[in-house]
Amino acid sequence: MFKSILIATDGSELAEKAVENGVALAKSLSAKITGLTVAPMFPHYMFDTGFSKSAEFDVQAQKQSRIALESVERKASAAGVPCQTIAVGSDHVHEAIIEAAEARGCDLIVMASHGRAGMSAVVLGSQTQKVLTHSKIPVLVYR
Repeated sequence: MFKSILIATDGSELAEKAVENGVALAKSLSAKITGLTVAPMFPHYMFDTGFSKSAEFDVQAQKQSRIALESVERKASAAGVPCQTIAVGSDHVHEAIIEAAEARGCDLIVMASHGRAGMSAVVLGSQTQKVLTHSKIPVLVYR
């Protein structure tokens, strides 16, 4: 059925549960996984000269990505599932997830949904909803 599964994570508690379930699914299907984190880019404004802020932001984003991907690697290794990981930076998280899945030949995307509702959903948007809307690859959502 599915042979190559992309698991998107932001390192949150809910995303960790999606990682666990995605790894278990991959194991049951004898599939390989690609763990992915997408870090937002530092907002550079026209008159912003905050190089130190930008560098600090990048360091923190890389650190969080590394922690999230190490978790994916540990869980995959413990389950005996082949795993590769990638971290990318993008202001359009949903596009980066879809592009990574397509580039890696993945046939399933697994990700969590924080289940925001009301104004928080309108203001923050939902990367999961955007992936569901734009992806031609099947998406499994963990809530």
